[in-house]
Amino acid sequence: MYTFDTNVIIYYLNRDSRVVPIIDEIFEQNSPVYISTVSEIELFGFSRLTDEEAIEIDRILQTVSLIPLDSRIARLAAALRRNHKLKIADSAIAATALFTGSTLLTRNRKDFKRITELKLQSA
Repeated sequence: MYTFDTNVIIYYLNRDSRVVPIIDEIFEQNSPVYISTVSEIELFGFSRLTDEEAIEIDRILQTVSLIPLDSRIARLAAALRRNHKLKIADSAIAATALFTGSTLLTRNRKDFKRITELKLQSA
């Protein structure tokens, strides 16, 4: 089980040679994949987003489980933000991974490495 950080989705969409094989393998293994709705905001919030990119993002989001930011995850994210000095989006994404019991796949391990209970994998 994996939670994808926003950055790995962006690198995947840009066909990054390090990220594509990792994500393709996860999809081929049919492993559960979670994405926080905070990542959905980040992905669709780019000011230079093209229609083609929006279609590709939507295609990916249809193949995963979107996890809404409910009160339980929000409070966990707030504790992570308070205790580890994270940005709001990073704290919500980390909280999603903790809530789902999944491994966070990210290109920014340094943002999350202080959260000892969080399973991390670099992409």
